Parts: sequence; C-alpha cells; structure tokens
Amino acid sequence: MILFNPKKTKRFYPDTVSEEIMNKTIEFFETKGLGSIKKDDQDRIWYKEFLEFIGKEKIFARLLTPEKYGDEHSRWDMWRIQGFNEILGFYGLPYWYTWQVSILGLGPIWMSDNETMKKKAAELLQKGSIFAFGLSERKHGADVYSTEMVLSPQADGTYLANGSKYYIGNANEADMVSTFGKIEGTNDYVFFIADYKHKNYNLVKNTVNSQNFVGEYALENYPVSENEILAKGQQAWNNALNTVNVGKYNLGWASIGMCTHAFYEAVNHASSRNLYGMFVTDFPHVKKLFVDAYTRLTAMKLYAMRTADYMRSASLDDRRYLLYDPLVKMKVTTQGEEVMNLMWDVIAAKGFEKDTFFEMAARDIRALPKLEGTVHVNIALIIKFVQNFLFNPKEYVEIPQLNEAKNDDFLFNQGPARGLGKIQFHDFHKAFELYHLPNLTIFKEQVELFKESLIKAPSSPEQQKDTEMMLAVGDIFTLIPYAQLILENAKIYEIDDAILDQIFDFMVRDFSKYALELHNKPSSTEKQQEYCRKMIRKPHTDNERYMKVWTEYVYSQKGEYEMNY
Repeated sequence: MILFNPKKTKRFYPDTVSEEIMNKTIEFFETKGLGSIKKDDQDRIWYKEFLEFIGKEKIFARLLTPEKYGDEHSRWDMWRIQGFNEILGFYGLPYWYTWQVSILGLGPIWMSDNETMKKKAAELLQKGSIFAFGLSERKHGADVYSTEMVLSPQADGTYLANGSKYYIGNANEADMVSTFGKIEGTNDYVFFIADYKHKNYNLVKNTVNSQNFVGEYALENYPVSENEILAKGQQAWNNALNTVNVGKYNLGWASIGMCTHAFYEAVNHASSRNLYGMFVTDFPHVKKLFVDAYTRLTAMKLYAMRTADYMRSASLDDRRYLLYDPLVKMKVTTQGEEVMNLMWDVIAAKGFEKDTFFEMAARDIRALPKLEGTVHVNIALIIKFVQNFLFNPKEYVEIPQLNEAKNDDFLFNQGPARGLGKIQFHDFHKAFELYHLPNLTIFKEQVELFKESLIKAPSSPEQQKDTEMMLAVGDIFTLIPYAQLILENAKIYEIDDAILDQIFDFMVRDFSKYALELHNKPSSTEKQQEYCRKMIRKPHTDNERYMKVWTEYVYSQKGEYEMNY
C-alpha cells in the first residue's frame, strides 16, 4: 500500500529528527480533529495555532533552512519536503498554502548573494516566522516582464519603492516579503525585501474568501537600503523563474494529500451505505470508479516521488528536472481533479456535506492546476522538450532513489533560466522495457505511432503558431515522461504487476482521448487525422487482474483510516 495513512506511517527517514517532525505534525492535526479543522475553514479563521506549533517545534526552520545557515538538523532536503507536503495536503490546503508561500518567499533569499538577508531569514525561521513572494500584480498576473513595482534611486544611495503586488500569500504576516520590481532609469529587474510591519507597507485587502490571506499590498515611498536588495538584473530574473521551479513541485503533493484523505472518506462511506438491498461498493460501476481513482492516485504519487530524485541529483550538466518538475505541477494536479471527480460520482450528495473533509477537498483541488502558472503555460513550456526527449537521448548514470539526509544545494544555484531546448534526456524506452504487461504493450504502440506522426505528418509553421493545436500535441507528449517515471519508481517500490497494468489501462484510454481531441482540431490535416485514428486503442481487459486490484488494494482500505472528529 503506497498511499499515506497517518495511523500506519511507513515512510523511511534516515534520521530520527525528520521522523519526529512528521509524527508531531500528524499528532497536531489528529489532536485538533476534523471538526475543528472544518470550523476554522468555514469561519475563515487564520491558522495561528498551527503557526505557533510550527514555530515552537522549529519545523519550518529545520525543513526550509539550508544546512549552512541552520542548526545541526536543518537542511533543504527534498525527500523530507515531499513527505511534509503530503501530510499538510492530507489535512487541508490552507495549512499547505502557508508553507508553500514561505518556500516561494525564501527562494530568492537563499538564491541571492546577500549574506545579511540570509542570516536574517535563518534567525526569523528559528523564531517561527513565515515568508511571502511578491511577484504577481493585479494588471499583469505573473507576467513578470510587465511588472510596475519600481525602485527609485535616491541621492544617499538608498531607494524608494512604489507599486503594488496582488494575490500574495502570507502578505499579512510575512516578516520578509521577497518583492520583484524594476529599477527606475535602468529598467533592470530587482528583488528586494519588504516587511509587513513597516508603516509604508499598506496591506490593502485579502483577495480571497478563505482561511488563507492572499493579499494585495502597496508600497508607498517604502525605503529600501542596498543591504535589503537580493539581486539585480539578469540574476533577479533568473531567481524569479528558478524559485518557481522549486515551488511548483509542491503543488502536486498538495493534490496527492487531499485526494488520499478524500479516498478514505469515500471508501468508508460507500462500503457502509446500503441501497436497493446491496452495498454501494457492490455495484459494478462503483468498483470501476474506485479502481480508476486508486490507480490514478497511485500513479500520481509514484511520479511525484521519482521527480524528487531528479531534482536532488540535478546539476548544470543534468537539468532533466526542468521537464519532470512542471509535470508534477501540471499533470499531477489535473489528475487530482480527475480522482476527486471519480470519487464524487460515487458518494454523490455526501460530497457536499459540511462536516466532511471531502467537501473541502472537492473545492480546493481546483486551485492547484491554476497556481504557479496555468496548465496551458506549463504545457507550452513542456513542448520545448519534445524533440530531444523523443529523438535525441543521451547516456546518463542511472539515478537511484535518493532518500539520504543531505542538503540539495543545486536548487539554489540553478544557473541561467534559459536553454531549455538544449536539455537532453535518457532514453525513455529503457523504462518501458522494465515490464512486459498487456496494457503497457498497447501504450508503447501508441507512443511509437505518435513519434512516427511527428516525422511523417509534422506540424506546419501555421500549426506551430496555433496554441490550441500545440496544446493538444503537448497533452499527448506529457503522457510519455509521466509513464517513464511511474515505471522507474514502480521498480524501486516493487509495485504489484496487477496495479501497474491497471494504471496503463487508464493511460491507454487517456492516450486515446487526447488523440481524438487532436484529430478533431480545426487545423489537423488528413495525414495527422489518420495517425490519430491509429492511436485510438482499447485497453486490454483482464477481469482477474481488475478484481485483484479491487479486492486487495481498494476495498481493503474500508475502515483503515477515519480522522478523529
């Protein structure tokens, strides 16, 4: 069983302090109880008690301080970070969100050369502070090219900041707000630090109807010294994009956590509800919905965990994570929506009830594909990798599972945020040959047809300018690296062949769905449509395999977890 269960935690940690962090966090939420979590959510209560707990136990300090700046238990370790992500998502998106925004706020600080601000951040983390990332603006969203926040140089060598930022998490209580702007006169980009307590920091409002504070703030002649500047020019630009590279990975884990908790609720409810003389879980279509939800959720987690290995092993010579990482943000989060939809079709009206976790998760799951760049933005990014990924592989040393206690230094020294089209990848066929399963075989045939279509029925220059067309191509392409990392991690975790083939049952169906969508695009040619028709395949049916997954992995979770109310 790969899914997280707070009452049966099995995750390996190489040190006792890391395990204590996770167990204390679980204990905090289980003691608080679902009723209290729901009341705070419905009354939109700022999660002060959670932040007090985090500060008292020095949890953010140890998880988010690089080892050079913290105590002996501090390091930026993606193995620990992914596990903590999942726990927070499991208990509610608001708790995850304040953590996520602190990660984004800390990114430009740890990436900077400003030792004074780094030491200040480390001291504040020890005191339990939270952080914020002032990038987007009301008029432009996350279009950083158009930022209107301006630093005006003064005669004494200081600056005055004027402008506003919009949709900024933690803006109400962040002691350090990493703020992006331009320097007047030079138009150079700049990152500098602002403090929410300063009299020239005007907190305008909370922009959302939520427990979270996703604020608008305005700086009005806000004084900035040279000591408070993190980066200028190209480095500021790189740090903005590279921070998003670090942060977007976490969104998939929030989806995984929420879906897992909702899964337990849905199974418990459906298996105990009797309709027309039979339990809901006896209905064939309900079994199908649950098996699909479970296998999609398992695939999400296998992929996201494996991506961390590529983030931890990354270097200037190996930037494969720049494909795998946005896929966690784009693919895992949209799969999270699909998982919730499948389970909601089972529990129906129960999913609206105000005392369930499901009601909260069904609402909040929608946010994740829309944060740190929309799905469309991330697919447009991913398209840059198609040529090298499919047709120009490179030999790399095989990356093992990386769960050791080490600081992931490279994430804060990623180098220039460019050259994506030059990144090469290892041959994905090697992962596809790890298993010989009926649905994987069909999936491989679909992949080869797709590759052939790109050579024999390529997109015209006009089609390459057609965003709708290229997004459809991107949807198909993303299935391939998604499958690759699922297979690599299935081998590491010794996943049952029955589950893996059932995963590729839905992968074949998804490939067919995307091929049909590409076929029906207005600009698709006859030759392209011909290939799309060949890609549309029916998965292999095996009732014995299907019932094994249902009995041993899905229905067996009945009563395995229910949160204290």
